[in-house]
Amino acid sequence: MVLAGCSSLAPRAPHVPDREPSKPVSGGYYKDDGPGANPPADLAGIPDAVPREEPLHRYANRPYSALGREFTPLKADSAYRATGPASWYGRRFHGKPTASGEVYDMYAMTAAHPTLPIPSYVRVSNPANGRSVVVRINDRGPFHEDRLIDLSYTAAWKLDLLRGVRPVQVERIFAGDLPTTPGAAVPGLWLQLAALSRREAAEALVRQVRETELTLPGLALVESDALVKVQAGPYASTGDQVRADAERIERVLGMRPIQIWR
Repeated sequence: MVLAGCSSLAPRAPHVPDREPSKPVSGGYYKDDGPGANPPADLAGIPDAVPREEPLHRYANRPYSALGREFTPLKADSAYRATGPASWYGRRFHGKPTASGEVYDMYAMTAAHPTLPIPSYVRVSNPANGRSVVVRINDRGPFHEDRLIDLSYTAAWKLDLLRGVRPVQVERIFAGDLPTTPGAAVPGLWLQLAALSRREAAEALVRQVRETELTLPGLALVESDALVKVQAGPYASTGDQVRADAERIERVLGMRPIQIWR
């Protein structure tokens, strides 16, 4: 039997559950996979995962076997960069335990990988459209040799990967890292604090923001038009939250942000 889906693994002993697979017809593993009956109204407003220091899971990082193959998870501080096909998993696994023991939420920014540490964080980029997201690795899979990573439904939606298995670039990032993303990354409404000619100046501004009492959805450095832009977001809409944050930024930092739609 060929397993077509990402395995939800028990937290103490990684294993492949006995499930009857179906031939995938899209980027998802199963032909009837997809969103649930009541998906969030604004998937673009779901923020990326934010890398933070976390202890490795006690059991999910042990060597294991699946589909006749042996896997040895990477060490805690191992760098990782790879290119390969990405798929996604949805409602078939929603609410079921992952390899970390956490409940799988198809609308959270998570992913499964055969060997990356659990938990860890990666930036996943779609070279076809320049979009990029940050996800938290909390599950094992996919186990097909022709699949690199298995994304949550929302992560795949943001990257425009729901319609088929497509190549992506995966790079591990750590707490404190602030990756520079292409201008087309993560659609939604953003507050742009500044557009600077040097990355060092942009990183200095980010450090300044983090040293204040400002609490923003997320900060990103976006390369566009030979500039490095410091942006906060994404926001779900042009509502009270974005207006209040813009006023706080102007009061605390003395700079008036502008609204940017991606």
